[in-house]
Amino acid sequence: MAQHVHIWRSVRLAALCTVSMLSAVASLTDFSSGQLSMASRRWGPAAVRRLYAWQEMDRDLRKQYPDLAATLAGAQGTRAEDQVLKSINTFMARIPYYTDWNHWGVEDYWSTPFEFVGSNGGDCEDYVIAKYFSLKEVGMPVGRMRLANVRALRFNERHMVLAYYSTPDADPLILDNLTGEDIRPASQRNDLEVVYMFNDDDFWDQRGQQKGVAKQIRLWQDLQRRIDAESKL
Repeated sequence: MAQHVHIWRSVRLAALCTVSMLSAVASLTDFSSGQLSMASRRWGPAAVRRLYAWQEMDRDLRKQYPDLAATLAGAQGTRAEDQVLKSINTFMARIPYYTDWNHWGVEDYWSTPFEFVGSNGGDCEDYVIAKYFSLKEVGMPVGRMRLANVRALRFNERHMVLAYYSTPDADPLILDNLTGEDIRPASQRNDLEVVYMFNDDDFWDQRGQQKGVAKQIRLWQDLQRRIDAESKL
């Protein structure tokens, strides 16, 4: 247990000197007619309804918190944080789990949030990616989030979760499809062993040391290209 706590803490301390900014990406949920038409052809009319439900949640949160970063720093920060994390985690957690092989017919594929919601399925990376980009979409500062590649010790398998830091030295909250809609602090997740962590700005190794940028991850680069291509449909 002490080793797990040390790794999460190392990453937290590294975050103290990290200045993060939102990536300049097109809005994920302002769907074009081309995107909706493509979704309907690939996954049926229900895909469009799912995408609209995602859009409605996104717009409701942005309407309530037009400047989420400022709200988080104010008196209502804890309430806003709790509502935004729960809303997005719950929405994504209700999407069915499928392995990449069963869902996409390939060994390893990181689907875009549009593909994940539209196709109504994905594996652990897809849940994390969808939650991460959805949180960014409503104004969550990137510096509060880490996509964490971990080992799930109960299954002795690689896994991915989203770690959320309310402050640089906080016990991060873990958004994990293995716990469904339940969000637990890292201190209660001694079943996870960090392998590496990253966000738009930085990359940390298994010891919590900053080791470059996320661009070095091939699947992340490919994902960003496909998100950009979707925005141009």
